[in-house]
Amino acid sequence: MPADPLSSALLPAGLHDVLPPEAAHEAAAVERLLADFTAHGYQRVKPPLVEFEDNLLSGSGAAMAKQTFRLMDPLSQRMMAVRADITPQIARIATTRLKNESRPLRLCYSGQVLRVKGSQLRPERQFTQVGVELIGPLEAEADAEVILLAAHALEGVGVQHLSVDLCVPTMVPLVCRGLGLAEEEMARLRAALDRKDAAAVAAVGGPAAALLQTLMTASGPAERAMQVLASLPLPEEAEKDRRRLTDALRLLRAARPDLVITVDLVEHRGFEYQTGLSFTLFARDVRGELGAGGRYRAGGRAGEEEQGEPATGFTLYMDTLLRAVPAPAAKKRVYVPHGTSWAAAGKLRAEGWVTVVGLAPAADPAEEARRLGCGHRLADGAVTALE
Repeated sequence: MPADPLSSALLPAGLHDVLPPEAAHEAAAVERLLADFTAHGYQRVKPPLVEFEDNLLSGSGAAMAKQTFRLMDPLSQRMMAVRADITPQIARIATTRLKNESRPLRLCYSGQVLRVKGSQLRPERQFTQVGVELIGPLEAEADAEVILLAAHALEGVGVQHLSVDLCVPTMVPLVCRGLGLAEEEMARLRAALDRKDAAAVAAVGGPAAALLQTLMTASGPAERAMQVLASLPLPEEAEKDRRRLTDALRLLRAARPDLVITVDLVEHRGFEYQTGLSFTLFARDVRGELGAGGRYRAGGRAGEEEQGEPATGFTLYMDTLLRAVPAPAAKKRVYVPHGTSWAAAGKLRAEGWVTVVGLAPAADPAEEARRLGCGHRLADGAVTALE
């Protein structure tokens, strides 16, 4: 029996076709973002969609292991993995193929990723990532550069009411270790902080409870959060995180005093491989995050934060981003009747028209133009608007 057309159009959950005009909208936005990145000195790279599993899931890539599809390579008989995130691939390129290039190394990229599961905020399992990685520098100026670049690029494609949420996912573990908490106590405390449950923090936090409750309640507008943070007696182990956050915010405010910045002093979810200052990008009235980024180690082994090169960067999620970007005005389409010369149609395209050429004579050229979605038609050498 012939296949049911409706059944053949069904796709697995989290996967979908991108149709006109959304596909063109996404492609145009991606190119504008990449143009902005390259104008700031970032060079474009293009890693493969699939790699050997042990390469893709090493180092920072280990955090994406549960989200990664695997398959057997019939040529090498080795397990391969479909990338669920591009950042680990850029780290691999930087520390292998480009290891002898001068630092800081600035790279940018775009590409599709595939994940085992979607999330409540992002049910899509396949989507486009666009981003940059800055490999080598430790300075706070590098943290500020990538955050400012993200904001500039997003605003350049039309995102309005942008906000940046800063966090330091390493701060809470360092506070807990500095105050002598055991790993089991830290795990319970981490779960309570994720729920923003002040009572549970008080119950399981021990000597860290009061300090962490203050950090939790101080989260919000950057200046207020930093004022509270500056007054707290942090253990020496966490002092470097406070200094880095303070220095980066000072640089951001000097460059963009108008940028909306918030600080979450206890957040760590979604930053499993980050090793320092991190951030999330949001737009008002847009569901989900536009992107995220932060400090990590490029080329290090999983769980060994001091291995590999220092790096920072960000990834933008095009599925969310396009909800925040107004669609561009459609180009004017003109119907070019059958028999028109290639040169005549080319002249129209050079003038900015989208030409739709008739492939056979039409009894009613005006009606044919309407059927093909054109608002104009070429007649007697001139373009006329349809009534």
